[in-house]
Amino acid sequence: MIQYKIDISGKLHAIEDYSSKEITMNTLNQIILEGNVVRTPLSKVMPNGKAVCTVPIAVNFKYKNSEGTLTEEVSYFDVDTFGKLAERCSEWCPTGRSIRVVGRIKQNRWKDDEGNAHSKVHIIAEHVEFLKLPKRLADGLFTKNKSDNAVSNAIKAATTAASEQEDQLPAF
Repeated sequence: MIQYKIDISGKLHAIEDYSSKEITMNTLNQIILEGNVVRTPLSKVMPNGKAVCTVPIAVNFKYKNSEGTLTEEVSYFDVDTFGKLAERCSEWCPTGRSIRVVGRIKQNRWKDDEGNAHSKVHIIAEHVEFLKLPKRLADGLFTKNKSDNAVSNAIKAATTAASEQEDQLPAF
């Protein structure tokens, strides 16, 4: 239904009346998590040829409870990645690595053979940042084959060069 309004100058303006229309609101489904990989990622290729990688992470939350004691909660999530991101995650997410994930939440629901309802929340990753790597893994990450060793050596050389340049900077 359209209503009309006359302003101070006498001009007629059409105004749409939304009271008779159903208005739907967009919802926001976005999450940012930072955690550590807890198991080797599960990689597979779908029948359509698209790579899929599920990276299991643990996210820690520390707080003081009402008695003043430091308490830690750990939540576990499966992060699903697709395409090139899945390929990178399968290579660069060894157990223990810290990652930051930007994505959305998806809840899968199903019934088992007995008719019991189940559900599981997954994180569908849109972006993954590879953060710190534990020292024990840093040297062994690229030792799968010779080409990986070349990459590892290049990274070590760049890190050493950057460190040496920092040592040469003047102090202020």
